[in-house]
Amino acid sequence: MTDPARSFLRIRGLRKAFAAPGGTTVALEDVDLDIERGSFVSIVGPSGCGKSTLLQIMAGLVAPTSGAVFLEGRKVETPPPTVIYVFQQYTRSLFPWKTVERNVAFGLESRESLSRQAIAARTRELIGLVKLTGFEQHYPWQLSGGMQQRVAIARALACRPAVLLMDEPFSAVDALTRVGLQELVRSLWRELGLTVVFVTHDVDEGVYLSTRVVALTRAPGAIAADLPIELPHPRNQIITRELPQYLDYRGRLLAQLFADEGLVATEPA
Repeated sequence: MTDPARSFLRIRGLRKAFAAPGGTTVALEDVDLDIERGSFVSIVGPSGCGKSTLLQIMAGLVAPTSGAVFLEGRKVETPPPTVIYVFQQYTRSLFPWKTVERNVAFGLESRESLSRQAIAARTRELIGLVKLTGFEQHYPWQLSGGMQQRVAIARALACRPAVLLMDEPFSAVDALTRVGLQELVRSLWRELGLTVVFVTHDVDEGVYLSTRVVALTRAPGAIAADLPIELPHPRNQIITRELPQYLDYRGRLLAQLFADEGLVATEPA
């Protein structure tokens, strides 16, 4: 568990309920969480457990029913300028009528008072960071799904966020593209000193990427496990996933999630 005294992002007593036909649906119940600056925290859990709702509350996009989120001691009630949210559905977050260059530049044009030359230079830098140099004049519909998500990530980084919130950002791409995007996000996290909160339904992805994995119970979501991930850096998609520590972390998280669903892991016959 993170020391609250070192907490950068703090969640206290968080509850979220929604009006529903015939009553009220509680998505989150009594969630307390402390996240350190510069950490990479993945949130896993069964479908419908409130993972995305929790991320949206952190982003100031949705108000909690009770409890609060604090960023550097300030209560989050509207979207903070230093927090950027990367959506799962990248096709809906990009402007189809703008080129890669103009999509990335949009964040700079709308958030900062920069000269055209400064915007152009920063845009080129970001496109290079996500390895899309040469595709500046392409439109989103001319790119693969993985490339479109790279554009969305570059645009998110344009405003130099302190916190990057990512809601299952790789779920719509194929396995090999997903691996490439995992490596991209890990390298950007380390290079830029970001704090990343990453929602995923994939325990393996959470363990591989993170410095810490938080597992939620089924709805109403509460914290079932909070596991520091102490795997060596740099990580490797093959070597890291074969380490005994990796398999132990994976097994402990799956056992918790299986138990919460009433499932029992059995030995093969």
